[in-house]
Amino acid sequence: MIAPILEMRNITKTFPGVRALSEVSFSVAKGEIHCLVGENGAGKSTLMKVLSGVYPHGDYSGDILLEAQSQKFRNIADSEHAGIGIIYQELALVPDMTVYDNILLGHELKSGLTVNLNETIKQATEMLAKVRLQLNPSTKVRDLGVGKQQLVEIAKALCRDIKILILDEPTAALNEDDCDNLLDILRGLKRDGVTSIMISHKLKEVIHIADTVTVLRDGQTVCTLDASRGEVSEGVLIKHMVGREIDDVFPKRKKKISDEVVMQVRDWTVYSHGLGRTLLSDVNFDVHKGEIVGFAGLMGSGRTELAHSLFGNPDGYRLNGEIKIEGKVSKFTEPRNAIDAGIAYASEDRKKNGLILIQDVKQNVTLANLKALATRGVVDANGEAKVAEEYRTALSIKTPSINQKVLNLSGGNQQKVSIAKWLFVKPKLLILDEPTRGIDVGAKYEIYTLMNKLVDQGMSIIMISSELPEILGMSDRIYIVSSGRITGELPIAEATQEKIMQLATS
Repeated sequence: MIAPILEMRNITKTFPGVRALSEVSFSVAKGEIHCLVGENGAGKSTLMKVLSGVYPHGDYSGDILLEAQSQKFRNIADSEHAGIGIIYQELALVPDMTVYDNILLGHELKSGLTVNLNETIKQATEMLAKVRLQLNPSTKVRDLGVGKQQLVEIAKALCRDIKILILDEPTAALNEDDCDNLLDILRGLKRDGVTSIMISHKLKEVIHIADTVTVLRDGQTVCTLDASRGEVSEGVLIKHMVGREIDDVFPKRKKKISDEVVMQVRDWTVYSHGLGRTLLSDVNFDVHKGEIVGFAGLMGSGRTELAHSLFGNPDGYRLNGEIKIEGKVSKFTEPRNAIDAGIAYASEDRKKNGLILIQDVKQNVTLANLKALATRGVVDANGEAKVAEEYRTALSIKTPSINQKVLNLSGGNQQKVSIAKWLFVKPKLLILDEPTRGIDVGAKYEIYTLMNKLVDQGMSIIMISSELPEILGMSDRIYIVSSGRITGELPIAEATQEKIMQLATS
């Protein structure tokens, strides 16, 4: 039997009031693609931060063996020196620097006291070729799409002569083509002898790419599955992840759509002064009471820009057209106007735009509607705590306390806090932009169930999603957006992935 390249034995890591990892053990064979899966909060990212030196030796208990040698990493530099590279879900690139500067950042090639520019560009070009990225290395990172930035991150890691590449949710923000390209590159790295450990919530891609899968649940190792033996399937993974079988990822509901129109948008055109171009042209759609309307389209099609323009125009676009809320013409000059009219928007980027991470759960839940808790400008602290506790219970937000800082919660629980914040404003229409991005199948199911409950109570939902199964599984009607225009509308009974993609690329 070939000795593993990596072993993690009995790893235990504790935060104040929370045991994140408890006696976790797993091993990785050389040259394999090993996937880590589990619900949000299962301990996957924490385990990889232990491995990469983010949490130094002595901050946890247990042992790390790399090629049978015990490791005691004091920091990330130690793990990099040992041949471990990690790419986080939030990319660690400097937007205003060039691609070649980012790739060699911290490992500059110098001639004397100055950087050897020719050699730097040459080496960066070689690394870009390894990840099949054809672009001028002098390009600024901010001018690249998310998919290309992800590949620059991998090129940056490969420049360190790594043995093990760790990828934390590498495809969470990528479209389908970029996902396929990234997975194909990982296969190529495997042929070159690079070992990869990948965290992912997208079970279909795990099934396609993994040689071995380790499942974590509640900070413990549940099992390790060998794909070559046929042990890896979606049903098996879900059962081990959540501790029960989920027969249908998309919970069923009786559709009772009203004839009452909550929102009507006509001839909606959006122009960006910053980009100097039109983002959306002549958009028309309706949303009825008690329905989920899906908006599908490729990345860059204009879906998020549409949501921003409807929600009080926080980006300062030039707008033309008409919005009617319950038959009344409405003009929103800022998000507060939209909120007052009964419109709420949960951002696709919960960490940047949806939540204040350094504040606690209580403050985040009540943030958008503090006036409901204030008397003469003073917030009722007891009332605030009561509201937060009610939403914590109703949405099953897993947190030791409503006083816990949001940055310490898992992605799925952060998303629930973001949704709770907007439910507290009692909206008529809730816009959910990528509502399940970066969260596990169990948390997805809980959010889908919540969405069904809300529309059953008469709320309307606009759901923007890049995941076609999600669009098809949850929507009553689907609008398809392509290049800033609505290219089609499909009732759910007629919708298929093929029809959606045909309209999304037209």
